[in-house]
Amino acid sequence: MENNKSQCVKFYSGQEIPLELHKVRIVQKLNLIPIEERLKAIVEGGFNTFLLTTKTVFLDMLTDSGTNAMSDNQVSSMLRADDAYAGSQSYMRLEEAIMETFNCKYFLPVHQGRAAENIISQTFIKQGDVVPMNYHFTTTKAHIEINGGTIFEIYTDEALKVKSSHPFKGNLDIGKLKDIIKRYGADKVAYIRLEASTNLIGGQPFSIANMREVRKVATEHGIMIVLDASLIGENAYFIKQREAEFKNKSIKEVLHEMLSLVDVTYFSSRKVSSTRGGGICTNNEEIHKKMRDLVPLYEGFYTYGGMSIREVEAMAIGLIETLDESVISQSPSFIKYMVNELDKLGVPVVTPAGGLGVHIDAGQFLSHVPQKEYPAGALAAAYFLISGVRGMERGTISSVRDANGNDVLADVELLRLAMPRRVFTLSQVMYATDRLNWLYRNRELVGGLKFYEEPPVLRFFGGKLEPTSPWPAKLVAKFRADFGDSL
Repeated sequence: MENNKSQCVKFYSGQEIPLELHKVRIVQKLNLIPIEERLKAIVEGGFNTFLLTTKTVFLDMLTDSGTNAMSDNQVSSMLRADDAYAGSQSYMRLEEAIMETFNCKYFLPVHQGRAAENIISQTFIKQGDVVPMNYHFTTTKAHIEINGGTIFEIYTDEALKVKSSHPFKGNLDIGKLKDIIKRYGADKVAYIRLEASTNLIGGQPFSIANMREVRKVATEHGIMIVLDASLIGENAYFIKQREAEFKNKSIKEVLHEMLSLVDVTYFSSRKVSSTRGGGICTNNEEIHKKMRDLVPLYEGFYTYGGMSIREVEAMAIGLIETLDESVISQSPSFIKYMVNELDKLGVPVVTPAGGLGVHIDAGQFLSHVPQKEYPAGALAAAYFLISGVRGMERGTISSVRDANGNDVLADVELLRLAMPRRVFTLSQVMYATDRLNWLYRNRELVGGLKFYEEPPVLRFFGGKLEPTSPWPAKLVAKFRADFGDSL
């Protein structure tokens, strides 16, 4: 059994329950509106959960980006912000936190993670370059391709197995990496990208053993390694739990070992520090200087990078709190609880439990819905309809079309239910589990979707869809038959 002493306790009954190591001091009112009103909302939103308004949402599990609960220390730190445009003392405190957390000498602030991707891509990618990675993220892929690069996802055979016990499904396949370098030449490999807790395949981590192998190959061929550290805390937590060498190491020690194996680290503070903003870190002065001039061009001055100074103060505190295992373990513990409960119920869910959220295998859940009719999107819409819980489609809607206008079908069709840190209570997680179980028992009522309004880039953000059959009305009728007047 994994060592979760920091966050889980065993009850006298023998059941293991995630324990909140915080108390609630400020609350925000939630609404659970009737299913008929939820139907109206999802229709108006084009069956796209991104286009729902929060007044119609009960539990918002769309993302953990910018939705983690801030601590009292973070909120109070914002009151001492030094609002100077240049040379702010708030920024000096952020630099100290970067050194403490990431052990990096050079730091460039940006307004969010995709801004860091823009700067890195513009600086290091030339037309015809390739970027091997353990798995892509939507905005990362877009930035690389806009600048003339091509991505290669070189994950291991375990990565796409939905039900698995492999502890590090986010590992990069070393044999495939060597093949790409041999095929294209090291000079055409802009950099190797590693994503901590791979977002699109279930929040799965990689190991330090794998990082060391990647480092060895990169050094041999003179290739740079870039780390997307947006979920670095969770990845470090899983390393401590699952990699024997590090079980007695602190989160800080694990983080420093990880960062010592890469050349550039970038992150979204919306994930890693519970604030808006982000940054790019390195210990290489030459690499730092290559990127530096793009910060005032795209982001702002070097000491605020497009963030408000209040956010800079809160980011500094949040980074230090990331080193506290009782903070970083809260989300993985709740995710593990819900994954285990769903697995017991037979609901197809990605295992082992990862970071970021609970990932439902929509392809298996709605096996009767063709992939070209977007089963992950249909499941996200149906789940909101019967529960008020807003999740995110991570499947073919999140993919793109090819040159002929055909969908590039996703490797996996997932419904992601994000679990931000310190936001939900256990009873809310139990409610979300129960409603998903009911939907699985009535899954044959859910049909597919088709686009009627489709943006050419990142269509999952603003695209609108409609049902391919009148299945939503049938689902509402079955819900009322089973639950009566219940919301």
